[in-house]
Amino acid sequence: MNQPAISPTLDTLFQRTLIRQPHAPALLDPLNKARVTGHQPRRMTYAEADTAIEALSAYFVESGLPANSVIAIQLPATVEFVLTVLAAHRAGLVVAVLPLLWRHAELTAALNRTAARAIVTMSTVDGVSYADLAMHAAAEAFSIRHVCGFGADLPEGMASLDDVLARPPGTTRAVIQDGRKAAMISFDVTAEGFRPVPRPHFSLIAGGLAMSLEADIRQGATVMAAFTPMSFAGLASSLAVWLLSGGALALHHPFENEVLERQINEHECEVLIAPAQLALRLGDSDLAARMPSLRNVIGLWRAPEQVATSDAWIAPHAPLTDVYLFGEAGLFGARRGEDGMPVAVMPGPHGAPREQSGSSIAGEILLTPKGTLGLRGAMVPIAAYAPPQPVGDTLVAQPPRDYVDTGYAARLDRPSGAICITAPPSGIMAVGGYRFLSNDLQEWARRLGQGALLTALPDRLSGHRLAGRAQDNTRAREALSELGLNPLMVEAFRDRSGPV
Repeated sequence: MNQPAISPTLDTLFQRTLIRQPHAPALLDPLNKARVTGHQPRRMTYAEADTAIEALSAYFVESGLPANSVIAIQLPATVEFVLTVLAAHRAGLVVAVLPLLWRHAELTAALNRTAARAIVTMSTVDGVSYADLAMHAAAEAFSIRHVCGFGADLPEGMASLDDVLARPPGTTRAVIQDGRKAAMISFDVTAEGFRPVPRPHFSLIAGGLAMSLEADIRQGATVMAAFTPMSFAGLASSLAVWLLSGGALALHHPFENEVLERQINEHECEVLIAPAQLALRLGDSDLAARMPSLRNVIGLWRAPEQVATSDAWIAPHAPLTDVYLFGEAGLFGARRGEDGMPVAVMPGPHGAPREQSGSSIAGEILLTPKGTLGLRGAMVPIAAYAPPQPVGDTLVAQPPRDYVDTGYAARLDRPSGAICITAPPSGIMAVGGYRFLSNDLQEWARRLGQGALLTALPDRLSGHRLAGRAQDNTRAREALSELGLNPLMVEAFRDRSGPV
């Protein structure tokens, strides 16, 4: 009898490269890690990374975390993030990624919605105590049994994972490696509110393949990932692309331009993956002379409606691939031509690489009856975005939907037939990777006091930026803190339209 083919997992991809080249460089920390987290930067081979993954995986098993349970992770773009994700998968756990800019209320909601059994964080990130944030959120999540952290001066009751890495691996657990099993849960904000989005391994790998094949990343390349990893796009563009290439992954905690440039040159990175506006700025600054090792640049657009009007790419030695991001729903990529301008994106199935006939289908783009952009394909979690059941029709079967409506307004260009994305989803604001309902601004502004102003201003780099003005800025910051805003957002409040 023929056995069904089992698709690979992220750990399967790691093990393949480990067997082939155990002593090759695998993970490279940010050069400014000591400032960001207090840890010294690490450089790890595949063998060293495997030992660390084994130790963390054994700790998760010995802690009594059942197979298929959820472990929440809130970490910066450092080696610890990659090790923790792979260790959780090796222990048969599902990873829920928590963005660094989240409020206390969102942390608590995510932990409760996913019934997470454990949370892993860093003691401090950029001077903010994430260990305290995790402990407070865990106190309000009844399912949490273990709170773990990297770094010094952890609160009482938080287990030190640095100590775990310092001792030999212990108990292991046999886990079936099947790419159809759940791998991660990310979180999106839609018009219906806060939404957990689960994904299997093959969906993450499909996202990484769509990027790496379209950009033509060579096997064994050193990849610089300068994009916040706590989302589907972040995991696909860092972890999945690295494992598919079988090279080394250099990480950068966004953003310090001088440090990023020094990292690329010191590690001789061939691929840069970064927010598209940052990539375009680098491309305008004599990229060939300043970063000669680069051969591919992948620009991730959090605001895909801006791609068509973006500037031309003027660094032909390192072609730019535009990757359109649609929250947690999915993505697609399009490599720019010799003129450096964005290429037309046609509706229908698209391969990877896009222009190569006979290439594997990466997904499908469609225009919905509502005049919005729809996505379908291996990376798109259709069930997670299913529309709510109409009130009173609980016994009536709803028509099946085989695509996700991203909410982005779109139309067809009459002369060319290409898809034109014209506007983001109505009622949704995005500040960097942090998405929230625009109605939340009214509540935040109300708490600032009489005469205060809080608004979202368009920003080419991050989509929007929060700006505010108040008669008493100290009281305004206290009010925002009471509301549960992350300290990284509150600390930047200024009296004259400064970003929050």
